[in-house]
Amino acid sequence: MTTNDAPETPGPTDYLVIGGGTAGCVVAARLSEDPDTTVTLVEAGPSDADEPRAHSIRRWAEMLEGEYDLDYRSVPQERGNSHIRQARMRILGGCSTANTMISWRPLRGDLDEWVALGAQGWDYATVSPYFDRIQAPITPIPPADRNPYLRDVIDAASAALGLPVRESWNDVEFRTGAGYFEIGYEPETNLRSATSRTYLRTPAAAARSNLTVVLNELVERLVIEEGRAVGALLRAPDGGRRELRARREVIVCCGAIDSPALLMRSGIGPRAVLEAAGVEVLHELPGVGENLQDHAEGLLVWEARGDRAKTSATGWDAGYVTTIDPDSTVPDVSTHIPLETWGVHAERHGVTLPENNVSLVPNVAKPRSRGRVWITSPSPDVAPAVDYRYFTDPEGRDERMLVAGARLARRVARQEPFASHLVREVFPGPEVESDEELSAVLRATHQTVYHVSCTCRMGADDDPTAVLDPELRVRGVQALRVVDASVFPTIPALNPVGLIMTVAERAVDLITGRPRPEEPA
Repeated sequence: MTTNDAPETPGPTDYLVIGGGTAGCVVAARLSEDPDTTVTLVEAGPSDADEPRAHSIRRWAEMLEGEYDLDYRSVPQERGNSHIRQARMRILGGCSTANTMISWRPLRGDLDEWVALGAQGWDYATVSPYFDRIQAPITPIPPADRNPYLRDVIDAASAALGLPVRESWNDVEFRTGAGYFEIGYEPETNLRSATSRTYLRTPAAAARSNLTVVLNELVERLVIEEGRAVGALLRAPDGGRRELRARREVIVCCGAIDSPALLMRSGIGPRAVLEAAGVEVLHELPGVGENLQDHAEGLLVWEARGDRAKTSATGWDAGYVTTIDPDSTVPDVSTHIPLETWGVHAERHGVTLPENNVSLVPNVAKPRSRGRVWITSPSPDVAPAVDYRYFTDPEGRDERMLVAGARLARRVARQEPFASHLVREVFPGPEVESDEELSAVLRATHQTVYHVSCTCRMGADDDPTAVLDPELRVRGVQALRVVDASVFPTIPALNPVGLIMTVAERAVDLITGRPRPEEPA
């Protein structure tokens, strides 16, 4: 593997992978396993190899809102929190260098929904084996990292809500449960399973002369000639520009905000948006940037008594998931149990949190609200506009699930052994009781779980809003694919990093025509 952050321009490559994040590292590494194929990966940020904060998974929060974080903001929200800071990482490994790597085998109900929306070939039987192909270690949190306080909350959730306690999750199909999570890390060292390390910085990948990694260069736009993607225009930190060419395909892996933004800067997207931004329309594709989905996470805080051990893998190591509606095929509410409260939005709301506190954070697992992302300028230096449109679904289901999640958290708080840890509820506070009151305060102070998705979704041939076909090819442009969380038709009910890696593994087989894992070679 050659790392190139100098002005030297490599020659044409077979595959040009744009974005060295969670998916891009997987795609580039897997494609380069064929010695007769050349692969160039372009990442706008530096390598994470010498960044210790990106290595220890306990230090994940230190990566947020810092020098690698694009720290996107939204337009004012009519029914949700307008102060969300959306972390997107500009560093090799992307968000896999900065999240808690809570990883789930794709859920059958999520994939059934995808197929129903036109994503043929993405059924559970086809997709699930790709999760087993993931090269990044994923493990149940072992006893040495299991905080005993979390066990008390797990046991209380099980008793209060009738949930099974799960010692592991990814070897069974489930809709409900409580337990310590399975996460991507190595317990002996607390070393996170970032795809930059587990796919690119391996001895096998390092030995490949056919793989080039270009760092610290921003892709301004794709190069489209006669309806075909043939390369990209890059800009170096000193302002110099150069063009990289691809013989076979260009594969965009920039994430659910920056992938649609790059397509739009390249003239691919909704005509009105492109014209307003001053971009020539090369291919009108109305779905680009639409269908934005995210998990909105509520917050409940209690004053606590006593001390709690500091033992943890990440500080966000356990939780419970449950259904609310009887016909739900996946969890409706997912609740994390943090060891340290993330209370900035509650404090902005005017609440003073006691120094000794604990919290539960229920999130809306299958949101029905749909937002969008769009560009306002042809320049990559102008951040895309983001409108989550939280809690705007016409049926009000998202709001109902948020309130239901808060009420379930209060039930758990009344149940031993969790109840013995608590003095009183301080946020939203016991006086906030009606559905309307709970909804108002929770919507004003909710957090993102950093799971933005679905903005270049795949779908059926006759769906004019589907950006991609089920093989992840951009409709109407040859030799161009997208591979990241933007391709999801709908957001998965639970943390998506495992599904992103699964999609990336499957994408390589779609690109190369290799047989599926269960098929004979």
